[in-house]
Order: sequence, then structure tokens, then C-alpha cells
Amino acid sequence: MSNELYNMIGRHTDGVFEGIAIGGDTFACTTLAETVLRFQQIPQVKMIVVLGELGGEDEYAVCDLLSSGQVTKPVCAWVSGTCATVFKTEVQFGHAGARSGEDRTSAAVKTKALKDAGAHCPTSFDTFGELIEEVFTTICGGVSPVSGASPKPLEGFPTAREASQRLFELKIRKGTNIISTISDDRGDEPKYCGVPISEVVANHAQLGQVISLLWFKKTMPSWATKFLELCIILTADHGPCVSGAHNTIIAARAGKDLVSALCSGLLTIGPRFGGAIDEAGRTWYNGLNNNVAPFDLVESMKKKGVPISGIGHRVKSVHNPDKRVQLLKEYAAKEFPDTSYLNYALEVERITTQKGASLILNVDGCIGALFLDCVVQSKQFTTREVDELLEIGTLNGLFVLARTIGLIGHSYDQKRLKQSLYRHPWEDVMYANDEENQQ
Repeated sequence: MSNELYNMIGRHTDGVFEGIAIGGDTFACTTLAETVLRFQQIPQVKMIVVLGELGGEDEYAVCDLLSSGQVTKPVCAWVSGTCATVFKTEVQFGHAGARSGEDRTSAAVKTKALKDAGAHCPTSFDTFGELIEEVFTTICGGVSPVSGASPKPLEGFPTAREASQRLFELKIRKGTNIISTISDDRGDEPKYCGVPISEVVANHAQLGQVISLLWFKKTMPSWATKFLELCIILTADHGPCVSGAHNTIIAARAGKDLVSALCSGLLTIGPRFGGAIDEAGRTWYNGLNNNVAPFDLVESMKKKGVPISGIGHRVKSVHNPDKRVQLLKEYAAKEFPDTSYLNYALEVERITTQKGASLILNVDGCIGALFLDCVVQSKQFTTREVDELLEIGTLNGLFVLARTIGLIGHSYDQKRLKQSLYRHPWEDVMYANDEENQQ
């Protein structure tokens, strides 16, 4: 638009003294009215040409300058976007401000307002050049170009250097409150780590691939994403008696809504319930990478009096193995390129089960080991990235996501059954108050 206008002025007058585009900048250091008023005070400028556009109300400030007599130089003006009236719905033209909307901001209404205020306005853009030439010749007298240096800075208006400094102080873009690198909801469709959701769907992506994009910002191989899905399937629920399900059931029976009941169960996840996957992963990772022999690991933990995360089960044992662990090991043996961390964990299990049949590699320990094998063998993670995954609690995320499915199920189950408020039976509580102790 600016180039076209400069070309038009150059063909119909003695040339452009100064041209400036205002309105589409992220940080506008001036306004249309300020610029018109500045041109009014520059002796070399004999007439002012304004090319506005639909949307916004900047042109009305110019109308006020003309009506109040603050601008006395001839002003030729046109507001582009008159074609917006042929569309049945609101239309976007160019940047965000150029938008057809209410009548007051339409091109035709603003052009009329400028004309009523004293500006010279053509009947269409096609005759804008001829009007500019007419005003330049008849009113301005067809003046010759003024020789000499650029005009001196005007009082009350920033110089070019000062305007640049103002822009620098704005630091080009303002600071943000949130930084996001995993998704983007701008544009025609959301993107997962830069991948449009239409492409995700077109590629028949499964849940594991979505997790890969949103959690790890990677496109992991199918055997790895299927492993993530298998973990979710196998740990989605473990019956109504475990801590998380128990809390969710009690909350649902107390009449709490789904989110409240779900959160009640999720809040039990920690070192003693489901939260051992992270710690187990760190144990296998540090042990294998630091060349700690499995026997030495077991002995060192024994001396510290600390149980080994990922080892031991309250119900399952060598004689009653956990089917979930068996399924994970079978999948890894068939699909994984290598299972070094799982092998290390199994060697630890071989030692611990000699001390007790229930000291088996549990599902937390198995997932922790195989997750490490998964990310390492995918060849997409640096050592630093693997360290970071363990540090931020990524492994527990699998359990939280999986168990959410089961907890929601328990809440729905209690609602369907119309179960009443739960009260724990007295006979299941040992009351050890002071009076009884004295007797």
C-alpha cells in the first residue's frame, strides 16, 4: 500500500518528502495524528496525503485536527477497504487491525468523516492520483522541490534516534508470563510439538505417539510408543483395595464430583504407592552406568537399611509371579533392540529372591528398567536428556496417566451402583485410647 501510494505521489507531484507506514507494527512509536501534526510543522511539506484502511479509529483523530484548525495544510485522504461491504460476513484484511466490523470503522464512513472535516477525498481509489495532482497544482501552486538539508527536529516530537531508542527500550517484544515448547493453538489448527493435529490423525497416530510428542518432543519408533501404551494398559487399575482406588471410592460415595474423587485417589500416589517407578529407574540407571555390581548394590542398600525401589510385592512372589511383569518382559524380549537395564534389574532380583520369595522385581521396577532401555535404544535422547527425564519425574507420569483411567472407572462404578456414604466398620479399628491402656 505504501509503495503504491509513493509511486502515485511521485507521478502527480514534485515528489515525496517523507513517507511513513503506521498501524501494522507490533510496537508503534507514533500515531497517525501525531505524524500529520508533525508534517503540519515542517516547512518543506506543502501538502499531506493520508491512506487509511478499514478497522480502527485512527482516522478520526485526523478529523479532529482538521476540524479544530490545528492542521491547515491541504490533506488528501482515502480509506481503503470499501469492497468489504460486498461480503456478507466480517472479513479480515491484512494485519489484525484491518478488519471489517461496525459501520463507524468502515472505509466508506471514515472517508466521509475525513471529507466532512475538510480533507480532499476522491470518489474511488482510481481517481486518487488525479485528485492529488489537482490539489498540488491549484492549492499548493505546483511548488518546486526545496533544496537543503533535512529539517531540524521539531519540539515535542522524537527524532529518528529517539524513536529508535524508544523501540529498543521496548526490547522488540514484551516479556511473557508463560513459555510453551510442546504445543501451539494459534493458526488454523493446534500443533503437537510443531506437528499439525490433522497430520497426527492422518498418520493414524496412537496414544503412545501423542505422548512421545507432548512429553518428550520426539517422534519415537513404533516399538517404543507401543511399549508406553502397554505400560498404561497394564497399570490402569489394580483393584478397589489399593490406596488410590480406595480413596476415590470413598470420595465418590461421599457425593463428590468426578474431579474431586479422581484427585483424592491421585494424591495417594507417592513413594509407597505407584511412585516407586522413578526411584527404581534411578537405581538401575546409576547402578549400571557406575558399574556397580548387582550384589554390591543389594549389600549397600542392606547396610543403609533402605529397601530397593522396584523390588518386592505384598501379594506376588516367585511362586505366584506378577503377570504384568511377565507380559512386559515378553514384549521387550521380542521388540527391544537391547535390554541392558532390565537385565541388570533381573540380576538384582536373582540375588534378593534368595533372601525372600516375595522380593521379586515388581511392575514398578520392571517399567523403570524398560523405560530406560526404551529411551536409550531409541537413539533419540542424549545422556543429559535421559538424566533430565529421571530428574523431573517422567516415569511416575506413566503411572499417573494410567491409573487415572482406573480411578475414573471406580468413580463411575460407585455412581452407577448408587452406593451410600462409606463408614469404616468399628471391628476393623483397634482403639488404643488412654483409658483402655490404663486398664
